[in-house]
Formats: sequence, structure tokens, C-alpha cells
Amino acid sequence: MAKKKPAKPSTGSSFTDTRRVEDLVTLMTNHGLTEIELAEGSSRILLRRGAPTVAAPVTHAAPAPVHLPVAAPSPAAAPTKPAEDANLKPIKSIMVGTFYTAPSPDAAPYVSVGTHVDEKTTVCIIEAMKVFNPIAAEISGTIVKMLVSNGQVVEFGQPLFLVKPD
Repeated sequence: MAKKKPAKPSTGSSFTDTRRVEDLVTLMTNHGLTEIELAEGSSRILLRRGAPTVAAPVTHAAPAPVHLPVAAPSPAAAPTKPAEDANLKPIKSIMVGTFYTAPSPDAAPYVSVGTHVDEKTTVCIIEAMKVFNPIAAEISGTIVKMLVSNGQVVEFGQPLFLVKPD
């Protein structure tokens, strides 16, 4: 019985070859992989897709934002005082993604300053990985402040609105 020789690492292309990295990214995309790690000799490459982490931020090109109408702040809305802010409750983002005030660019915003909401009222949508997720108020009260802009990227737990509870 003949003994097999161990496979030699490929010397034709390295991880510094951009075509090789593009092939790895294509492989990840085609097979729905979120992470791939390869090592050849003393070279090593680790590729990750998805939301960046604090420990190792990933930079990627974002798609052009969809410009939706943003509700103009009411001129009658005076700046809130610190004592008033203590009584306000935030509506927070439940995921990382892109914040939108309306379901489409030509639609009216879900809510604006002065809108009364209840626990089931949809206040916005957050797009994550091409999926548009409706965000419910989960509190009953009146929207007194929008804390993010339309098309802005938001983080998990980031306050989106301030609500004066009923």
C-alpha cells in the first residue's frame, strides 16, 4: 500500500492577491457564510460579514440611503428642561440597522412630534440585511422628541424617540 504525500500549500496565489480575497467573499456570499478563516504556511486571513463589533470594527460600503421625508420639528415645541427630561421614556432600537420614519419614500411618516402612541403603534422601521422590521412603541404616551434622523444607522439599545407617558 503506497503512502500518500501531504498536500502542499498553494504557492500560486497569496492572501495579498485581491482576486483571491474577492473569490473568498464570493464564496461567503454564495453559501450564506458569515465568517471564513484560512491559513496557509505563515499567512492567515479571517473574513467576517455582518454587523461590526466594538472589538474589531469592520468597514464596508453601505448602500445609498433611501431619502424619506422627515417631519419638520414643530416651531411651538420649546426645548425641554432637564427636569422634564427625567419624566420622559425612550423608545429604543431593538437591533442594529438603518432607521426609517416611513414605509416608503413617498409615504407619510409613522409618527412625528406630538403623535399619541400606544404599546402596539408602529413608530418606525429598521432595515437590517435587506429586511424591514417594524418597531412598536411598547409604551403609551406622546412623542416629544425624535432623536435620530431618517436614513441614520442605529445601534442596539440606542434611543430613537422620547415619549411623555400617559
